[in-house]
Amino acid sequence: MTDPRGGDAAPQGGDALSAPVRRWLLPTLAGLLSLYVLLEANFSMLSPLKGLSLFAGLGLVLCFLTFPLHPRVKGSRSWAILDWVFCLLTVICCGYLLYYGSELGQRAGIYRRTDLVIGGIGLFLVLEATRRSIGLALPIMALIFLLYAHQSVAQQLPDWLFPHRGQDVQDLIGQTYLRTEGVFGTALGVMFKYVFLFVLFGAFLEASGATGYIIALATRLFGKRAGGPAKVSVLASGLMGSLSGSAVANAATTGTFTIPLMRSIGFKPHVAAGIEAAASSGGALVPPVMGAGAYMMLEIINRTPPVTYLEVVQAALIPAILYYLSIFLLVHFYAKRLSARPQEAAPVGDDVPGVEQVLSAITTPDEALAIEQNRDQATDAPSHPPAIISLEGLTFFGALGSLMGFLLMGNSPFRSVTYSLAFVMAMIIVNPRTVATWPQRIMALAVWGLGSLLAWWQIPFAATWHDALIWGMAFSLLCGLTARAWRGLILVGFQTSGRGGIPLIMAAACVGIIIGLVSRTGIGTGVPQAIIPLAGDSLFLALLAIMGCSIVLGMGLPSAVSYLLLATVIGPVFADPALGVPILAAHLFIFYFGMMAMVTPPVALAAYATASIAGSGVMQTGFAAFRFSLVGFTLPFMFVYRPELCLMAADGGRPEVLSVLLAVGAACLGIVALASAMAGYLFGPLGIPLRLWLFAAAACSLYPDQNSIGPTQLSLVDMVGATVLGVVAIVSFRSGPPRTRTAELTA
Repeated sequence: MTDPRGGDAAPQGGDALSAPVRRWLLPTLAGLLSLYVLLEANFSMLSPLKGLSLFAGLGLVLCFLTFPLHPRVKGSRSWAILDWVFCLLTVICCGYLLYYGSELGQRAGIYRRTDLVIGGIGLFLVLEATRRSIGLALPIMALIFLLYAHQSVAQQLPDWLFPHRGQDVQDLIGQTYLRTEGVFGTALGVMFKYVFLFVLFGAFLEASGATGYIIALATRLFGKRAGGPAKVSVLASGLMGSLSGSAVANAATTGTFTIPLMRSIGFKPHVAAGIEAAASSGGALVPPVMGAGAYMMLEIINRTPPVTYLEVVQAALIPAILYYLSIFLLVHFYAKRLSARPQEAAPVGDDVPGVEQVLSAITTPDEALAIEQNRDQATDAPSHPPAIISLEGLTFFGALGSLMGFLLMGNSPFRSVTYSLAFVMAMIIVNPRTVATWPQRIMALAVWGLGSLLAWWQIPFAATWHDALIWGMAFSLLCGLTARAWRGLILVGFQTSGRGGIPLIMAAACVGIIIGLVSRTGIGTGVPQAIIPLAGDSLFLALLAIMGCSIVLGMGLPSAVSYLLLATVIGPVFADPALGVPILAAHLFIFYFGMMAMVTPPVALAAYATASIAGSGVMQTGFAAFRFSLVGFTLPFMFVYRPELCLMAADGGRPEVLSVLLAVGAACLGIVALASAMAGYLFGPLGIPLRLWLFAAAACSLYPDQNSIGPTQLSLVDMVGATVLGVVAIVSFRSGPPRTRTAELTA
């Protein structure tokens, strides 16, 4: 399997001599990173610069040991030496900040030559690690911003590029690396405090058997219906993506199961991969977690009174349901047109990788064996009818429920996810299908309790029993590594979180360079000043401009990092009252288009990941994913013009119930019309004329007409769309499905 940049997925790199060292060093560093974030995020024992430098340093070393300089030189001893050199330089650069961090802050921007050399090397390491882990797009963007901010260029810029005073090399290095305004600024801080903890939470939730349970449950609900495997993909990807927040990781995890299943009933490879990519990308839009996006909004949105977690969840709920409803209907109509049943399944070719092939490509043999053992013990295979209620199901839904409960009780997001992680760990210990005996389970709980008591007595940071519980959990994880029964599961959890966190850490560090320069150049105010006048003539044109900027800036970025960048560059546009858009709806607007960048060719990372599993063409899969997620490009416009879809009035207050029902009804009609028009099927196959009429009906229903008919709240354009859809539905129903149907799903 290949990654979106064309190399091996999660490549290990290195020559035969260093391979054994990497084999024990990688899980060790991943475990240290996970435990460090777990404790430091909750107790803040170090200053911000020192804490984030250690976080970034661990991520950089993991990146250089995991991703080779280039896939073609993987295994080369000569190039592997360069990886170790980069690791040594990382230790020096980040260790320098750990040692001199307080002194750097006191010097107020007066830097020595050593400071600048260390800062320059550190910037290079961040750019190189980002290139290795997520590709060239973001490092090139960071270099462009560095060039834009330099004084030799800044004052020569034309007016439309917002000229400014600029900075010299010393100021640039200080701004981006030696202070908490660049690499170690807001982006990496949010990644550290919020996102990585959710990566760790999702890794252990997956290790508990929750992923297998979700796929099995979805198979039970939809497996025997038309397009069942595709509907399994939609449901499973939505549930898992909400937790992981990574469209690529979600696609690689659930796609391993769902794409071969879709191919087995006749779906073409690029169509199966496109469905999985579209469903995985939307996972970050699903409350209550939203891939940690809900908590980032609490941190970023500047409003009086502050935005609450419940407001974010309420605002995101209906749009997320509509997004997945659109994919579900499109899949259903495509499957009806295909008219395939499991007993008519087409053979799946050898080019479709199975679970074993994918595991061997992304893991070491020991890790793959541990994953297989845990999966076999934790959950039945999806082919077996799963129990609706099981310990794995209780773990998944209990983890979500406890997370929401802790948040609504007033706990911070990072403390809430830590408590939910403790719940997941407890469920893993007591689950009888975990590979452990009952004496070993009792011993694990006893070690946890003993560690908590020791922390209560000896550690100053454990001021309450809640704090002691967290220290005890960290202690039990360390002790579990020495026990054969728990070692494999814990190592898989650490390595999964480490592997998933590397691109996020590197992207956040690199985006920090851009954010730090945006605040010091004219672009931070220039972009809003250029876009806001458009709203005076047409809000729609202003939204189109924002959409274009959001998609371009979000290409090639992990979802969480994409939102951080967009909120910094584009977010200030919505702060102007001239737009008249509620601030929460505005941030959801840019959040959506940051997610849609994952399925927008030519840089559609989620589609690239699924294409490698399906064995289909990258661009062909990208355009298929774009079509299946098309409603995702219309929904943000809908809830900006109709904030009732976000359960808020135009002024940000509480909406009327009738207006909410009418807005949701119009959106549903538009989605049905669009899905059937794209699939070419309603009650039977549709010809070109009827499909064109359905596109027109969808345009009417999705068009944000705010003019009501007389004293009612009904929109004339909505009524026209509903009428056209009704007429086409009657014609299609009366025609009836033909006796013979085509056995091919068109793209």
